[in-house]
Amino acid sequence: MGLFYAFGGYGKFCRAKHLMLKLENTYHDFLGEYPTLFCKDNLDLFFQKVLVERNSKLSGYYDLPFLENEEIFAYLERNREFLDSISNIIIIGIGGSSLGTKAIDALLSHLNNRKKIKVRFLEHTDPIMIQKDLFRIKYEDTLFIVISKSGLTIETTSLFKYILARFSLLKSDRKHHLAVITDQNSPLHHWCKEEKLEHITIAPNIGGRFSVLSAVGLLPLAILGYDIQAILSGAKTISHMFFEERRDNLLKKALFLAKNEKKFPINVLFSYSSVFRHFNAWYVQLWGESLGKLDMYEQKRGLTPIALIGSIDQHSFLQLIMQGPSNKTITFLSVENLSQKPLYIPDISLKGLEATDFVNQTSFNQLLKLQCVSTKESIISQNVPVDSITLESLSEQSVGALVFYYELLTSCVGILLQIDTYNQPGVEFGKKILREKFTHS
Repeated sequence: MGLFYAFGGYGKFCRAKHLMLKLENTYHDFLGEYPTLFCKDNLDLFFQKVLVERNSKLSGYYDLPFLENEEIFAYLERNREFLDSISNIIIIGIGGSSLGTKAIDALLSHLNNRKKIKVRFLEHTDPIMIQKDLFRIKYEDTLFIVISKSGLTIETTSLFKYILARFSLLKSDRKHHLAVITDQNSPLHHWCKEEKLEHITIAPNIGGRFSVLSAVGLLPLAILGYDIQAILSGAKTISHMFFEERRDNLLKKALFLAKNEKKFPINVLFSYSSVFRHFNAWYVQLWGESLGKLDMYEQKRGLTPIALIGSIDQHSFLQLIMQGPSNKTITFLSVENLSQKPLYIPDISLKGLEATDFVNQTSFNQLLKLQCVSTKESIISQNVPVDSITLESLSEQSVGALVFYYELLTSCVGILLQIDTYNQPGVEFGKKILREKFTHS
């Protein structure tokens, strides 16, 4: 699977099953008024709080790596002939109903087992984009997957209604072109049963942004050809390392981020490959919507996520990191081996441009890797807190591990901030105002 982890980018390697971790950290240099933050008593108390939350079933995502997913496999078997005939998947959903699936597909689309099915995401109410995404789509070779916890999300339901009308999907001979993923006993669930539509349910305590390892992500990923059991295996490994082996690296990172909330309120994810672009968007939603809350004392809390792509953003945001306010932590996310077939920079010298010849005959993979290392070292030299996550390769296991790692880190920080990590009351305010505007218009 090959997931490396390190604070500060330096440390010894330690093998645990198929997972590689760098365990040393340099955050000690930034602890300031918290010199004993990482002591055993603090870590033990913190770990017990995480256990209490997991066991309380406040969120069901903790259990997702261990579920059998019978409904998914039954659907795949029941519709095997039809699914082998499709060329397109249209996913109708917003936020957590689409971002995670999009992220994993982007990270794994190079795999040989990825089927040649085009997947598009209807996740907006922009009429220009709706027409563009549905251009030349015919229902005959398309599966439409509607994803909504309740069916009451205005964006998703409005798009759903449009799809139903445009492609006449409630005709008896077209219903198999539609599949729905929703909460157990939700209004949408009851509607599906009445209409005798294919549907898969998830537990109501699985929030959208924590749902990618449920049917929300696993069903479309399985249809696309990915080994969803391997994805869950990667997530299981992270869960085992945290809860069974008691690896403290994630606890230490969460403690540092929460205790330095005021000093370092901005957390930058610097991902070194364009394949991480959609993963970055998933991270921004997960981090921002989970951690920006009123705490138990009605105080505003939160950490602000920023997502960058290297080496592109070395030429933009890096300047602010280096010489702007010292209010950021940086996480470097990279892949040791991005491509099995390396691409090399030709040994060509151009007149007047000889100063660039030092990279000739270097692989692009090595160039990107050294750009990441150089940027990291330059940032560390400015006394900016830095940590690193490096995947050996992009596989189902490593991506599953990465997703669950970030979900678990988010939960840990939320516990320390004394907030409800899994609700989103601020988002609900806007929905209420929208409904009132239509009611009174």
